[in-house]
Amino acid sequence: LKQQFLRGLVKKATQPWKPSGSLQRAMAHVARELLKRELVQLMKDESSGFSVGLEDDSDFFKWRVVFEGPPDSLYEGGIFSAVLSFPPDFPNNPPEMRFETEMWHPNIYPDGRVCISILHPPGTDRFNEQETADERWRPILGVHSILISVISMLVDPNLNSPANIDAAVNMKNDPDGWKKRVRQLTRKSVEG
Repeated sequence: LKQQFLRGLVKKATQPWKPSGSLQRAMAHVARELLKRELVQLMKDESSGFSVGLEDDSDFFKWRVVFEGPPDSLYEGGIFSAVLSFPPDFPNNPPEMRFETEMWHPNIYPDGRVCISILHPPGTDRFNEQETADERWRPILGVHSILISVISMLVDPNLNSPANIDAAVNMKNDPDGWKKRVRQLTRKSVEG
């Protein structure tokens, strides 16, 4: 009987912790209030190269982000729309960003999902030893940090950890062809 009891304790101790329903609601409330504050602050920033708003006025967990193509980049002059989806336990875990504008970029999956370190969950990744825990999401970071990182990614793609292998190979093996395709998509982003 004692061994059975101890096995039960060990089994419980090794299972991941899941917050209760009331704790989940409290965490979501804290996340919503934090997101409200960040949204108001970011909406006031007119010099950033992006604008933010809610997808639906009643849902603070889904934002519309519109990026202006960064100056002196292949994306200059373009308008790129993305959706930023926040988990209910934000800021403990990062949001997911997905471009809705067609993109040809090594760090953007073909379906538009953005793959950069700051959007990866906290901790280390045993499958990606190049990425340190300091590069990944941490709760002290804010949405502004994510948006600036995405702009930086547009200017300076990371070929060491591509999400879109075809775009990475194209950029490496045929830089002129890659640039031409990016410029075409940049023009398309403003022409509709």
